[in-house]
Amino acid sequence: MGSCLSVSISCDQVVNQISQCLSVNGSYIYNLSENLAALHKEMEVLKAKRDDVQARISREEFTGRRQMLAQVQVWLKNVLDIENQFNDLLRTSTIELQRLCCCGLCSKNVKMSYCYGKRVNRLLKVAKRTSSQGELDVVTEEVHVTEVEEIPIQPTIVGHETLLERVWNRLMDDGVGVLGLYGMGGVGKTTLLARINNKFTKTRGSFVVIWVVVSKNLDILRIQEDIAKKLGFWNEEWDKKNENRRALDIHNVLKRRKFVLFLDDIWAKVNLPTIGVIRFRDVCGRMEVDELMEVSCLGPDKAWELFQKKVGESTLKIHADIPDLARQVSGKCMKDEILPILKYSYDSLNGEGFIDESQSRERAINQVYEILGTLVRACLLVEGEMNNISYVTMHDVVRDMALWIVQAGVDLRNMPDVKNWKAVRKMSLMRNDIERIYGSPECTQLTTLFLQKNQSLVHISHGFFIYVPMLVVLDLSGNVHLSELPLFQLVSLRYLDLSRTSLEQFHVGLQELGKLIHLNLESTRKLESISGILNLSSLRPLGLQGSSKTLDMSLLKELQLLEYLEKLTIEVSSGIVLEKLLSSHMLVKCIQKVGINNLGESTKVLTLQTTCDLRRLNLSGCRMGEIQIESKTLSPNNTGFTTPYFTNLSRIDISICYLLKDLTWLVFAPNLVDLRVTSSHQLEEIISKEKAASVPFQNLRSLYLSHSPMLKSICWSPLSFPCLSKISIEGCLMLRKIPLDSNSVVRFDVFSIEHREEEWIKEVEWEDEATQLRFLPFCKLDPGLTVKPNKSNTHTQSINSVEGSNQ
Repeated sequence: MGSCLSVSISCDQVVNQISQCLSVNGSYIYNLSENLAALHKEMEVLKAKRDDVQARISREEFTGRRQMLAQVQVWLKNVLDIENQFNDLLRTSTIELQRLCCCGLCSKNVKMSYCYGKRVNRLLKVAKRTSSQGELDVVTEEVHVTEVEEIPIQPTIVGHETLLERVWNRLMDDGVGVLGLYGMGGVGKTTLLARINNKFTKTRGSFVVIWVVVSKNLDILRIQEDIAKKLGFWNEEWDKKNENRRALDIHNVLKRRKFVLFLDDIWAKVNLPTIGVIRFRDVCGRMEVDELMEVSCLGPDKAWELFQKKVGESTLKIHADIPDLARQVSGKCMKDEILPILKYSYDSLNGEGFIDESQSRERAINQVYEILGTLVRACLLVEGEMNNISYVTMHDVVRDMALWIVQAGVDLRNMPDVKNWKAVRKMSLMRNDIERIYGSPECTQLTTLFLQKNQSLVHISHGFFIYVPMLVVLDLSGNVHLSELPLFQLVSLRYLDLSRTSLEQFHVGLQELGKLIHLNLESTRKLESISGILNLSSLRPLGLQGSSKTLDMSLLKELQLLEYLEKLTIEVSSGIVLEKLLSSHMLVKCIQKVGINNLGESTKVLTLQTTCDLRRLNLSGCRMGEIQIESKTLSPNNTGFTTPYFTNLSRIDISICYLLKDLTWLVFAPNLVDLRVTSSHQLEEIISKEKAASVPFQNLRSLYLSHSPMLKSICWSPLSFPCLSKISIEGCLMLRKIPLDSNSVVRFDVFSIEHREEEWIKEVEWEDEATQLRFLPFCKLDPGLTVKPNKSNTHTQSINSVEGSNQ
């Protein structure tokens, strides 16, 4: 028998319960359209208040004397968060509204509509609350501005008034970023900075002025501490923060201010962002300086003016002779003060050493340029340029410092009296008149000894080198009377220069110098033997040109076993040996200077390979009829053939090569600087029009043509010589035309045409009248121009002597 249960519920009650379930906490679904519209309106109000507040902040912060309150910054961040949430809701609002059904009472996906409606409702409440908090009476506070601290300095400034004004005007420009002042030590950079600092005392309120002494030992934390103290927010709690946190705090303060940061006594790169200063030569260049200004030494007149101010007018008038005497010493009056400062700059450089042996030659060359750059940026060297050739020189004051340190060129006749030889690490006695070196001093720390160009030096005692176990660099070059050298126990020696000496033999073989890397024996005409060179397994540069040791088969085999050899200067007097040399791929790459002498008629054509790094070429007494360049050269990566060029060949000397008719091969030496051609009796033209597709000489500085009676032409048409400074012509009476027109030469202030025969200049056929008028004033008769033709290698030796003095 079954049973039945009956339940009766009204329809209205069901609907109410369902609706109540679906509209929990504010009718998230059926009030969605209304809530979205209200949120739109509330966001418009909130954004308007936000814009008003930001405009007020900008106006009040413009002078740099006020900064935004922290609570205002928090409020602006909250507004940004609300705006991001609103934009996120807005992206899906259309889809959510389309999902509603039953006149908005229900949804096709109740759960998703419920969640979306709940987010809209909550954001609406947050927006109203945040908007009410935006009724702000104060949005900024006054910034703590410190006074500019005046630095006590002397009342006068001599020689730098113009620079002071220039720097000040530059700092007053709105666009200035980082301004770098550089110059050698003791020249007055700190004094100039102090004067600039003191000028800010008259512009209080415009800038925050911060002075920090960096010093040699760079300490970022200390620099940050000095800046924080000046800005007024340093305390013990802040002092515990790390470098990054400190930098952020400093940045947040400085970014709203006009400020001047003086960094004095900089020795290394100061990374400004690391300190907290976000971007608003060595040292200045690496700090991305917007403008560099050099603080130079005083000239003679300014030095005298400063001297007068220091001494006083009354002192100078005590005696009539005092002003003249005082003016003579005014240029040296600061020696005792400046030279020690410069010496500190010198001592602070990295010590001498050798380029890393494991790196490539290209990297080594780059490192040399980096070292030169460091010396230039330290103002120990000065950059210059002449005839498009860049060079560096010592400033006169730095040279005085160098001589003061090393006692070079001070006419010493004996070794200096050194009380503690054991403490000496480096010694330079170059360019003196020392005749004899005696004794056996214990120089246990000596690493460098320069004794070159003591023209009177004839003797070094046998015991002198016994107690110098650490000696690494020894330069005895240019001691033309030195004939013997006791190189005992120099086991650490790595650099040895004996060029242009009269050395006859080594008392110990070269094999004892196992660590030697650099050996220069150029122009040692009396040296009997270089046996043991095979044992110098680390040798890289080897200079033999002009020595008594001409390349033969035996030496050739030894050189081929020096696996690290990179630079070779050599002389060759045998066609067979020359052929073997040029067929050695390893040695060809090393050749930088070569003298080819007295080749017989068996060598009718001389073929040169451009794979070598040839810098200088001497040809003397050779009977070849032609010089050729190999027709093709394998590229460095062996991917194909390239056009052959001697890109580094800068000096060429050709003498007594009777059978040569032309020198058209010179087109393959585009960077030729000096060309000398002497006693080539059958030479008719330098560059042949029939053979040459282009003409070199863009870098030529000096052209010397002598005793070539058949020479008729240098080139068939006028050329451009942007670097040319001298043409010398002697004994070439058939040379009627010089390849010049009125635009050929750039710098006439250093240009001349020297000639030996007066009748020759009268017969010259100029390109036109304008050319004649342009160049005739620079032609001069030089009766002493004659250079006798060399009959063997004499001329080569004289060239080497000149070259060596400039190394």
